[in-house]
Amino acid sequence: MERHQVAVYLGAMAAGLLLGRVAPGLGPGLEHAVNPVLGALLFVTFLQVPAAELFRSLRDGRFLAAALLVNFVVVPLVGAATFVLLPADQAVRVGVLLVLLCPCIDYVIVFAGLAGGSGRRLLAATPLLLVAQMALLPGFLYLFLGSELADVVEAGPFVEAFVVLIAVPLALAWTVQAWAARSPAGERAAAAAGTTMVPLMAATLLVVVASQVPKIGDSLGDVAAVVPFYVAFLVIMAVAGAAVARLFRLDVPAGRAIVFTGATRNSLVVLPLALALPDRFAVAGAVVVAQTLVEVVGMVVYVRVVPRLVPDRRVPTAVTAAEGEGPGRS
Repeated sequence: MERHQVAVYLGAMAAGLLLGRVAPGLGPGLEHAVNPVLGALLFVTFLQVPAAELFRSLRDGRFLAAALLVNFVVVPLVGAATFVLLPADQAVRVGVLLVLLCPCIDYVIVFAGLAGGSGRRLLAATPLLLVAQMALLPGFLYLFLGSELADVVEAGPFVEAFVVLIAVPLALAWTVQAWAARSPAGERAAAAAGTTMVPLMAATLLVVVASQVPKIGDSLGDVAAVVPFYVAFLVIMAVAGAAVARLFRLDVPAGRAIVFTGATRNSLVVLPLALALPDRFAVAGAVVVAQTLVEVVGMVVYVRVVPRLVPDRRVPTAVTAAEGEGPGRS
């Protein structure tokens, strides 16, 4: 499954689309399953980040500064520049803002690794990015929506999402790590949990898509209207991420990781926030899921394009030696 995980994810989304269409009555039940399956996915993600490695990564100042700049300065500026092009429907705009203002912390690691990016750095930066986006998102929404924020987003779901999707999975992951360090049984349990990453990611995508497809209804036109916006975002952020990587003079793996973290968004984690909105904003969840569909396809393209945007310029040793011999040398 790890060798073919991209195909697994695409298949899971296709199955979710089909299930949502043929059995829309399952939507409410599947919606209740989103947080548990996502919490399990984040637990397995955090389990791959040793606590000591996490604290050491906080000293990687250039990479963390680049990740924070691209996600919390460049992305909001791109969003502000294109915000007026979005459909006027407030629910659609809220959905787009929720998903684009939050950096991804799960499958970005997978796709960055496939493109030669530093998955280790992204893994270690995950808790920082997650805490930062939860802290900054209310302020960003206020800047974009003004006084309307009070009628749209409440603080409760943010606190719940932090506890359920960050604090609890992270604490459990560190507890299992401590157990694994002291006991062979714990080590086996941690290794077994690590093998569930791809199935959990696939299950999350299937549940999320299947639960939201029935909600699109008469809003299909508005949801479809944001697809070009999401595509344009991926194109812009590929160039912007590469520019930030060059600005900070990062090595190739770190530079490619920055491109991916700037482009991928946290649709799966912000979906519970969208689902907690008042009923008149129900389409916001479908708008978030639409971004997931566009992004996963875009990541398949990124795996091939990003190595060209951030190329490995090292000259092979054999070539260097041959050039050093010169004419007449043996």
